[in-house]
Amino acid sequence: MSKSRAFLLNPESRQRQLVDCSSPTYKTDNPLTNPTNGSWWIVQIRPTKPTTLLQIPPTAVGGLFKSGLQGLFLPVVGFTLRRMQLAHFTTLNWAYQLHYYICFRTHRRRECVAENRSAETLVSALTEICQRHDYRMLESKVYPDHLRCLLSLRPEQAISAAIQTIKANSSRECNQRLGLAAPLWARGYLARGVGRAPLSVVKQYLDQQSEHHGYDKRVRPPIFRYRAEEPVNLSVAHAAFELNHHLVFATRYRRGVFSSELGKTLGDYWLKVAEKHGFAIDRMTIVPDHAHLLVRIAPKISIADCVMALLNNGQYYIGKYQPQALIEAGVDQLWQASAYAGTRGEFTTALIKHWLSERE
Repeated sequence: MSKSRAFLLNPESRQRQLVDCSSPTYKTDNPLTNPTNGSWWIVQIRPTKPTTLLQIPPTAVGGLFKSGLQGLFLPVVGFTLRRMQLAHFTTLNWAYQLHYYICFRTHRRRECVAENRSAETLVSALTEICQRHDYRMLESKVYPDHLRCLLSLRPEQAISAAIQTIKANSSRECNQRLGLAAPLWARGYLARGVGRAPLSVVKQYLDQQSEHHGYDKRVRPPIFRYRAEEPVNLSVAHAAFELNHHLVFATRYRRGVFSSELGKTLGDYWLKVAEKHGFAIDRMTIVPDHAHLLVRIAPKISIADCVMALLNNGQYYIGKYQPQALIEAGVDQLWQASAYAGTRGEFTTALIKHWLSERE
């Protein structure tokens, strides 16, 4: 055995060494840099591939300890930095029920479809258009000077684009089959969200999340609640709309990530995201392992775009400024790659469908 190795293995054979703290190495102001987004990070205690140990600064009596001691100390230490991969969501697994009550009138209120033949032609054209573009017409009712229908869409389909497609194609088909003068439909429309439960019931459900999950019995419930004092005004030219959506996001593996403070931090950031992307958050409840939101959108925005903006921006913000929350929860992503979205309104889907099915 070499003398240097015996000297290191036998602690009694060497004198006590004092560290000279005047070395510039001990006075550096550079913090440990985060390999993800520049935030603080921690050292992971997991054996990984061998890495070279840094040289120890000069001491009062010994000079430099060489990095050749790697083979002696590495199996015991085994510390390394690990990069967190916060993947950007591009697709999600959806659970959804998106029902919209739509109404638009004929150009200059002309009674173009007053006859039974004209109404049957229009209904046939609507059915064909919905099948071609992957819409689902739940119910429709034709009036002499306007049309009312109940439409079901997918999350990535914007309501304004769907109405434009239906109006343009139905106008062309009816003009060709019935010999009507173009244009058939006037500019503008009415769109309202309807759902399985009325909006008032969903608001009450969000307010009772603490009792629902048993957090109300704790001294400091890990719940964050938000209610908009004044609703944000959303407007689009030539359209009247009220498109409320109930959204639910779950954390990765349903791990408890959020406290009341962290929930407030995320909620405040989400309000800025909503303002930038053109939608509004009316209510929000964040519990440790999932979040409920009541969101209003404009017709030109699909609910999928809204959800993607919330999930990706929220994950980026927490990963950059609060990474320790993800580490303590033992997750490599903040959110599960899935979401629930459901339309809500003053009236239910069943009521609107029953009303449109009645024949005068």
